[in-house]
Amino acid sequence: MKARFIFNPHSGSNRRNPYLRDRAMEFIAQRGWDAKVVSTTHPRHATELARQAVDEGCELVIAIGGDGTMNEVATALVGTSVIFGLIPCGSGNGLGRHVGVPGPGQGAFRTLAEGEPLAMDTGLINGDPFFCAAGVGFEALIAGRFAVLANRGFSGYLRTGFSAWWNYQPETYTIHHAGGKTQVEALTLAIANSAQYGNNAYIAPGASLCDGLLNLTAIPRVNFLNAIPLFWRLFHGSLDRVPSIVMLQGGSFVIERDKPGWVHTDGEPRAEASRLEITVRPKSLRIMVPKGRTI
Repeated sequence: MKARFIFNPHSGSNRRNPYLRDRAMEFIAQRGWDAKVVSTTHPRHATELARQAVDEGCELVIAIGGDGTMNEVATALVGTSVIFGLIPCGSGNGLGRHVGVPGPGQGAFRTLAEGEPLAMDTGLINGDPFFCAAGVGFEALIAGRFAVLANRGFSGYLRTGFSAWWNYQPETYTIHHAGGKTQVEALTLAIANSAQYGNNAYIAPGASLCDGLLNLTAIPRVNFLNAIPLFWRLFHGSLDRVPSIVMLQGGSFVIERDKPGWVHTDGEPRAEASRLEITVRPKSLRIMVPKGRTI
């Protein structure tokens, strides 16, 4: 097996304990693979390294990092025959959780050797790829603030969200979809490929990575009366039972709002925009998952 491991030393626990680079090298030696480990040094570097691996004939390219690293590596593999592998060790690990790839000390490396590749859908929002979820509104604002935190993680995400919530005003969105046009006032609006953001927060219960569809979820204004019930349902996979939440499915959407605002892809902030064109690319990425797993 010719493979390339792309290690982000700034992702999640990698900053505090870079042992995973050594663990990957041990794994390569044990398996006798034609492989090496390379480290990222700057934003978007993982995409450059992954493209180089494709050009050099690698059959499997593995991201060792969080959702941002996952996004960068997978971006280079879309539309190729190269298999995407994942050692999830970031703050949320949304895609890894959805496909059942465990943490690095719980079987992630074993999945690379004993798993099987499945074809998954990928998404585009204004030309930027996403694999787990993209979004606008409150969640995109938080993604922008979260990206610059020195100490990330679930607790940091909650602190950032709670401090910003007091002053945030929901926006009005016009959503063009196959069924017509829908206008919503939403605190946050997510376009999900997988069922969850990460940390078992299910923004699109029942979403599939291989159905050729994206799931749009619009969360209404949150106040003290509905905050705790919504939060509970988010983490128990039952947001689809809340009548005030708008949920749509489709292969494409166009979303318009009055003024430009933050956009995020897999938790990473992107350029501000007032018009968003979103499309799905069916089964455009091969991902290694535990054998027998459905996605």
